[in-house]
Amino acid sequence: MRETSRILLETERSVLASGGIVARLAGIYGPGRSALLSKLLAGTAMIDPENDRFVNQVHRDDIAGALFLLLNRDGEIAQIYNVVDDEPILQSECYRWLAQRLNRPLPPIGRSTQERKRGDSNKRVSNAKLRALGWTPQYPSFAEGIEKSVLPSFAELIFE
Repeated sequence: MRETSRILLETERSVLASGGIVARLAGIYGPGRSALLSKLLAGTAMIDPENDRFVNQVHRDDIAGALFLLLNRDGEIAQIYNVVDDEPILQSECYRWLAQRLNRPLPPIGRSTQERKRGDSNKRVSNAKLRALGWTPQYPSFAEGIEKSVLPSFAELIFE
Protein backbone atom coordinates (compact mmCIF):
# COMPACT_ATOMS: atom_id res chain seq x y z
CA MET A 1 0.00 0.00 0.00
CA ARG A 2 1.29 3.44 -0.91
CA GLU A 3 2.02 5.89 1.88
CA THR A 4 -0.69 8.28 0.65
CA SER A 5 -3.27 5.49 0.69
CA ARG A 6 -2.27 4.48 4.20
CA ILE A 7 -2.63 8.07 5.44
CA LEU A 8 -6.03 8.47 3.75
CA LEU A 9 -7.36 5.24 5.28
CA GLU A 10 -6.08 6.22 8.71
CA THR A 11 -7.74 9.63 8.38
CA GLU A 12 -11.04 8.09 7.25
CA ARG A 13 -11.02 5.73 10.23
CA SER A 14 -10.41 8.64 12.57
CA VAL A 15 -13.24 10.69 11.03
CA LEU A 16 -15.67 7.76 11.19
CA ALA A 17 -14.67 6.93 14.79
CA SER A 18 -15.54 10.48 15.82
CA GLY A 19 -18.96 10.28 14.11
CA GLY A 20 -18.02 12.17 10.96
CA ILE A 21 -18.90 11.55 7.34
CA VAL A 22 -16.31 10.72 4.67
CA ALA A 23 -16.82 11.90 1.09
CA ARG A 24 -14.59 10.07 -1.37
CA LEU A 25 -14.21 12.26 -4.44
CA ALA A 26 -13.61 10.88 -7.93
CA GLY A 27 -11.42 12.71 -10.45
CA ILE A 28 -12.50 16.35 -10.28
CA TYR A 29 -13.16 18.38 -13.40
CA GLY A 30 -14.91 21.66 -14.14
CA PRO A 31 -14.38 24.95 -15.97
CA GLY A 32 -10.65 25.37 -16.56
CA ARG A 33 -9.89 21.96 -15.04
CA SER A 34 -9.79 18.54 -16.67
CA ALA A 35 -6.70 16.35 -16.47
CA LEU A 36 -7.81 14.17 -19.39
CA LEU A 37 -8.66 17.11 -21.65
CA SER A 38 -5.44 18.90 -20.70
CA LYS A 39 -3.36 15.81 -21.57
CA LEU A 40 -5.11 15.48 -24.93
CA LEU A 41 -4.55 19.14 -25.78
CA ALA A 42 -0.92 19.06 -24.60
CA GLY A 43 -0.18 15.97 -26.67
CA THR A 44 0.80 13.89 -23.63
CA ALA A 45 -2.22 11.55 -23.69
CA MET A 46 -1.56 7.92 -24.56
CA ILE A 47 -3.95 5.05 -25.26
CA ASP A 48 -2.45 1.94 -23.69
CA PRO A 49 -4.61 -1.04 -24.76
CA GLU A 50 -2.79 -3.38 -22.38
CA ASN A 51 -3.47 -1.09 -19.42
CA ASP A 52 -6.78 0.53 -20.33
CA ARG A 53 -8.67 1.34 -17.16
CA PHE A 54 -11.92 2.78 -15.94
CA VAL A 55 -11.76 6.37 -14.79
CA ASN A 56 -14.33 7.81 -12.44
CA GLN A 57 -15.02 11.51 -12.72
CA VAL A 58 -17.20 14.11 -11.03
CA HIS A 59 -17.91 17.75 -11.86
CA ARG A 60 -16.89 20.28 -9.22
CA ASP A 61 -20.48 21.64 -9.03
CA ASP A 62 -21.79 18.14 -8.30
CA ILE A 63 -19.24 17.81 -5.51
CA ALA A 64 -20.52 21.04 -3.97
CA GLY A 65 -24.10 19.76 -4.15
CA ALA A 66 -23.16 16.43 -2.56
CA LEU A 67 -21.23 18.07 0.27
CA PHE A 68 -24.09 20.49 0.94
CA LEU A 69 -26.53 17.57 1.13
CA LEU A 70 -24.27 15.56 3.44
CA LEU A 71 -23.55 18.48 5.75
CA ASN A 72 -27.22 19.33 6.13
CA ARG A 73 -28.50 15.90 7.11
CA ASP A 74 -29.77 15.51 10.65
CA GLY A 75 -28.88 12.46 12.70
CA GLU A 76 -26.57 11.00 10.07
CA ILE A 77 -24.44 8.15 11.31
CA ALA A 78 -20.79 7.95 10.37
CA GLN A 79 -20.56 6.59 6.82
CA ILE A 80 -18.52 6.78 3.63
CA TYR A 81 -20.05 8.20 0.45
CA ASN A 82 -18.60 8.05 -3.06
CA VAL A 83 -19.02 11.35 -4.89
CA VAL A 84 -18.83 10.32 -8.54
CA ASP A 85 -20.94 10.70 -11.67
CA ASP A 86 -23.20 7.95 -13.03
CA GLU A 87 -20.95 6.60 -15.78
CA PRO A 88 -17.43 5.29 -15.25
CA ILE A 89 -15.68 5.35 -18.61
CA LEU A 90 -12.66 3.55 -20.03
CA GLN A 91 -9.80 5.98 -20.43
CA SER A 92 -9.47 5.02 -24.11
CA GLU A 93 -13.17 5.74 -24.72
CA CYS A 94 -12.78 9.10 -23.03
CA TYR A 95 -9.87 10.06 -25.26
CA ARG A 96 -11.72 8.80 -28.36
CA TRP A 97 -14.78 10.90 -27.45
CA LEU A 98 -12.69 14.01 -26.75
CA ALA A 99 -10.69 13.62 -29.97
CA GLN A 100 -13.84 13.18 -32.05
CA ARG A 101 -15.67 16.04 -30.33
CA LEU A 102 -12.71 18.39 -30.79
CA ASN A 103 -11.79 17.15 -34.27
CA ARG A 104 -8.33 16.22 -33.04
CA PRO A 105 -6.24 13.14 -33.78
CA LEU A 106 -6.43 10.23 -31.39
CA PRO A 107 -3.60 10.04 -28.90
CA PRO A 108 -0.87 7.59 -29.87
CA ILE A 109 -1.41 3.93 -29.02
CA GLY A 110 1.38 2.34 -27.03
CA ARG A 111 2.74 1.51 -23.62
CA SER A 112 2.41 4.45 -21.25
CA THR A 113 5.51 5.23 -19.22
CA GLN A 114 3.91 7.96 -17.09
CA GLU A 115 3.38 7.15 -13.43
CA ARG A 116 -0.31 7.19 -12.61
CA LYS A 117 -1.50 9.41 -9.82
CA ARG A 118 -3.74 6.62 -8.54
CA GLY A 119 -1.41 3.73 -9.36
CA ASP A 120 -2.99 0.81 -11.16
CA SER A 121 -6.53 1.61 -10.03
CA ASN A 122 -9.16 0.19 -12.39
CA LYS A 123 -12.57 0.22 -10.78
CA ARG A 124 -16.10 1.37 -11.41
CA VAL A 125 -17.21 3.41 -8.43
CA SER A 126 -20.91 3.64 -7.60
CA ASN A 127 -22.79 6.68 -6.31
CA ALA A 128 -25.92 4.64 -5.41
CA LYS A 129 -25.58 5.26 -1.68
CA LEU A 130 -25.41 9.04 -2.21
CA ARG A 131 -28.26 8.96 -4.74
CA ALA A 132 -30.39 7.11 -2.15
CA LEU A 133 -30.16 10.26 -0.02
CA GLY A 134 -31.65 12.30 -2.87
CA TRP A 135 -28.49 13.56 -4.56
CA THR A 136 -28.73 13.88 -8.33
CA PRO A 137 -25.69 15.01 -10.31
CA GLN A 138 -26.23 17.97 -12.59
CA TYR A 139 -23.70 16.37 -14.92
CA PRO A 140 -24.38 12.59 -14.85
CA SER A 141 -21.57 11.77 -17.29
CA PHE A 142 -18.12 13.10 -18.09
CA ALA A 143 -19.19 13.75 -21.70
CA GLU A 144 -22.19 15.82 -20.63
CA GLY A 145 -20.18 17.82 -18.09
CA ILE A 146 -17.35 18.47 -20.53
CA GLU A 147 -19.76 19.51 -23.28
CA LYS A 148 -21.88 21.87 -21.19
CA SER A 149 -19.42 23.23 -18.66
CA VAL A 150 -15.76 22.66 -19.50
CA LEU A 151 -15.32 23.14 -23.26
CA PRO A 152 -16.43 26.77 -23.16
CA SER A 153 -13.64 27.54 -20.64
CA PHE A 154 -11.03 25.79 -22.82
CA ALA A 155 -12.20 27.48 -26.05
CA GLU A 156 -9.03 29.53 -26.54
CA LEU A 157 -6.89 26.37 -26.34
CA ILE A 158 -9.15 24.15 -28.39
CA PHE A 159 -9.97 26.39 -31.32
CA GLU A 160 -6.64 28.14 -31.90
